[in-house]
Amino acid sequence: MQNIAVVTGASSGIGAATARRLAGEGFHVVAAARRADRLATLVKEIGPHATAVTCDITSDDSVAALAGTVAELGAPLTLLVNNAGGARGLDPVAAGSIEDWQWMYDVNVLGTLRVTKALLPALEASGAGTIVTIGSTAAFTPYEGGGGYVAAKHAQTALVGTLRLEIVGKPVRVVEIDPGMVQTDEFSLNRFAGDRERADAVYAGVKEPLVADDIADIVAFAATRPHHVNIDRLVVRPIAQAAQHKVHRER
Repeated sequence: MQNIAVVTGASSGIGAATARRLAGEGFHVVAAARRADRLATLVKEIGPHATAVTCDITSDDSVAALAGTVAELGAPLTLLVNNAGGARGLDPVAAGSIEDWQWMYDVNVLGTLRVTKALLPALEASGAGTIVTIGSTAAFTPYEGGGGYVAAKHAQTALVGTLRLEIVGKPVRVVEIDPGMVQTDEFSLNRFAGDRERADAVYAGVKEPLVADDIADIVAFAATRPHHVNIDRLVVRPIAQAAQHKVHRER
């Protein structure tokens, strides 16, 4: 029986890349996301070692259904990758959109909480569980215009750190991966409501920003270490990004 890995936000970007990589590492991947059509394409590509579950992590009922599907597969759940998240807008705090802030908190923080709560019993029952949460360097470094996303990611990293303290002694590792600049097909496009010019400007002149496969590789590395090895937090940036505010751009 293959061990199961659940990946949220698996319909694109880091989530899709992680699902592909974990299948290659021998997991049966449960790919969870809202867009059923994209999940179907991904699972067809991966083959028999993947199961698609349409899931909205802002819904208690939807997350409960995800946990039910995992249980029905009849194999140990040993890995959860809390990847679903996102940013909206780049407004200053004084002009911040309450709607955008609410969405970012619901997805990044409460979504992580829902899925973790729902699957933690199965992860513990496996005897060798791992929770990997994809955060951001925004989790510890504010930047202008990023107030809502920064606040949500700070809250998410507080959740992760608290969980690690609370379950110490149980057979579940808690890992946080905090990427800096990662160029994916949708993150910045979603942030700027489909404005391609603004989305592309984020990466303009940056030689070799990180890509989704880079983060998937790191997830796989953390998840496949001997189980007594816990990587508490791994911060990863492209070489062109020395800090949140310091990015080398070629002219």
